[in-house]
Amino acid sequence: MSSIQKSEADVVLIGAGIMSATLGILLKELEPNLKIDIIERLDIAAAESSDAWNNAGTGHAAFCELNYTPEREDGTIDASKAVDIVESFELSRQFWTYLTHKGVLKNPGNFIHAVPHMSFVWGEDNVAFLKKRYEELQKFPLFKDMEFTDKVEQIKEWAPLLMNERELNTPYAATAMKFGTDVNFGVLTRELFAHLQSLEGVNMYFNTAVKDLKKQDDGRWKVTAKQLETKVKSKIKAKFVFIGAGGGSILLLEKADIPEGKGFGGFPVGGQWLKCTNQEVIDQHFAKVYGKASVGAPPMSVPHIDTRFIDGKKALLFGPYAGFSTKFLKNGSYLDLFESIKLNNIKPMLGAGLKNIPLTKYLIGQVLQSDDNRLEALKEYMPAARQEDWTLEVAGQRVQVIKKDADGKGVLQFGTEVVSAADGSIAALLGASPGASTATSIMFTLLKKCFPDRFESEAWQAKMKEMIPSFGLLLNEHPELAKELRLQTAKALNLYPYNTK
Repeated sequence: MSSIQKSEADVVLIGAGIMSATLGILLKELEPNLKIDIIERLDIAAAESSDAWNNAGTGHAAFCELNYTPEREDGTIDASKAVDIVESFELSRQFWTYLTHKGVLKNPGNFIHAVPHMSFVWGEDNVAFLKKRYEELQKFPLFKDMEFTDKVEQIKEWAPLLMNERELNTPYAATAMKFGTDVNFGVLTRELFAHLQSLEGVNMYFNTAVKDLKKQDDGRWKVTAKQLETKVKSKIKAKFVFIGAGGGSILLLEKADIPEGKGFGGFPVGGQWLKCTNQEVIDQHFAKVYGKASVGAPPMSVPHIDTRFIDGKKALLFGPYAGFSTKFLKNGSYLDLFESIKLNNIKPMLGAGLKNIPLTKYLIGQVLQSDDNRLEALKEYMPAARQEDWTLEVAGQRVQVIKKDADGKGVLQFGTEVVSAADGSIAALLGASPGASTATSIMFTLLKKCFPDRFESEAWQAKMKEMIPSFGLLLNEHPELAKELRLQTAKALNLYPYNTK
């Protein structure tokens, strides 16, 4: 595709990941006449955090991720984050169903599969925690189908590899949700962009890096970019800019220099997978199984044995093993972290660093792991694992948000955050997990913040309810509607109970 010259657009989307793809589709559905320019630094969409090999969690619905249900000091379970996430994932399912019925997504089987979600723990304290978690989640309709067991034979039936060659001298427990899914966000993102590129008024530019962002006197943004092959610089004037560049968003937000972006910093966390190469082993496992994270581990490093569908084939991964790099993107620069340090964020970044020394030690320990160390971690979940059946694969790079607290000190925040200008003319998405799975919900939040008048308009409200039948409602408060929509989306997307393998 040719490089950009001087041009104008209603919207510029920076970064060709799932967030930009979702926002682009939503905006064209709501305002078909919008002119949208999409700028991507690499030569293909979804090559960073949205890619299947780079994404630590595919199909996050809070069914099995134990870090979303922490134990309070009084011993009770805080399920609020899990409830928010499952509500958000149901919005994504409804949106994908709408796009499937419309023909935008031709074959859901290209990107989504039914895969049970399990949690698995051992030891008396962890078994007690999992049972309390299960009992708390049973209060919410969207978790009603969850099953709990502390019986070894039942766990063996759900996931045989968990119990093969295991010593049975300690208590075990597991939960299972058959309504779980595996989502290949790389494939989904590329399909969404393929549709966007077919629409009038949409231009997509690859191998193009954004170099500067400047607010103009007329309220528009001047986006300066450079085509990396031809070195030709270009300028686009846009009414609205979305920075959805994954780990690179923090650097671009700093270039925008908006008051709301002051004080934000980033803490990069890398990752690696063990990928199974033995088809017989792959065929014996069919679930996403999450355990408890090590002390000091970031949420994206919660260990899991993960059935995936990648490149049209069933795959089996274990990890991710965390790591530390000063890069903010897998294809980034080792100078990224240092370039992100400014006068307005150095204090919170130093403060967050001092508060998170256990995390730093954990990451250094992970970097120094040997093959034998990694195999031992895998054997905690799959005792019969053999070194020769697994190979190491480099995963994506995440940047956790560092922000100021009420006292101006730094707090390391796990999760995602939309940072937008007061006038709604620019917004950036920072952070990581659960990200992709909740993209639809996050983008609706962004639309409400950045397009408040249009968001409340009769036309937009009607269209949003067409795309998301439960729009404006919490499904956990409407159990009959929750059941009906879950079945409708399962049928449209060819998921359980319509497809269990």
